Amino acid sequence: MKNALVVVTSLGITLAIAGTAAGESVLFIGNSFTYGQGSAVRFYRNDTVTDLNEERIGGVPALLKSFADQAGLHYDVALETRGGAGLDFHLANKLGAIGGRGWDKVVAHGYSTLDADKPRDPAKLIATSKRLAEVLRDRNPKVDLYLTATWSRADQVYPANGAWGGQSIDVMAKDIRVAYDQAAAAAGAKVIPVGDAWNRAMRMGIADTNPYDGIDAGKLDLWTYDHYHASTHGYYLEALVIFGRLTGRDPRSLGGNECSAYELGLSPTDASKLQQIAFDELAASAVTMAPSVARNGGPQRCPRAAPP
Repeated sequence: MKNALVVVTSLGITLAIAGTAAGESVLFIGNSFTYGQGSAVRFYRNDTVTDLNEERIGGVPALLKSFADQAGLHYDVALETRGGAGLDFHLANKLGAIGGRGWDKVVAHGYSTLDADKPRDPAKLIATSKRLAEVLRDRNPKVDLYLTATWSRADQVYPANGAWGGQSIDVMAKDIRVAYDQAAAAAGAKVIPVGDAWNRAMRMGIADTNPYDGIDAGKLDLWTYDHYHASTHGYYLEALVIFGRLTGRDPRSLGGNECSAYELGLSPTDASKLQQIAFDELAASAVTMAPSVARNGGPQRCPRAAPP
């Protein structure tokens, strides 16, 4: 593929076309924030990805696979997830699955409060991220490791007994990001700014900031019913940021009529807004992306593909 460059003056960054080798393998390692707890994403298109735990999960990995297919990228996507677990669980119990092959790309994250036993303490995340990198590089020294910095949990911010109780909703995601930056430095990894994208959506008035006092008219609730996990909109935004970070493709190139948004019941307007948020956050993080190409036609179902 020939490279083409386009300069977006308003952002002051250069966006470049990026390609990927056919059949690149991608492994997701995570918990309910990866498999889509509390939303229609959890079992979505589970026949298009490989669940190493044989629990028939689709989740965010299936969304990434769908986006990649639409972009003409051939990804072999797998996942290894366990609810309520940090990276320590996967290292202690799932090395056979994780180390079963040399992966090209791995997307991983720890527990949502950094440490289930010591909320806000990044030490375990840093240590386990470094250990995970060592395990992965034993199989493939060239593996690209990405760490997903997760979002603020409303249930840890608004109740007085929450680990971030009494602080503004954006602070938790900022603290999580700082910890992931430290973990990435220790592991030689790259950070995917999902929590920052949630903060941006709230700051721009796209998403509501407090589900406990009702959802403002015209705004999205990025959390599901427990104010902890994501809603379908929240997981869609997560997947968009991951897609842009891994592929170097502009999330806006998917378009408002993107087929997974259509199948999951997101309006074209909401899909476009979330794609713009994902693009803006990645651009702010100096991620190089291919220029957006307009997509024509109305919403359609995603093509069905044979299992990987």
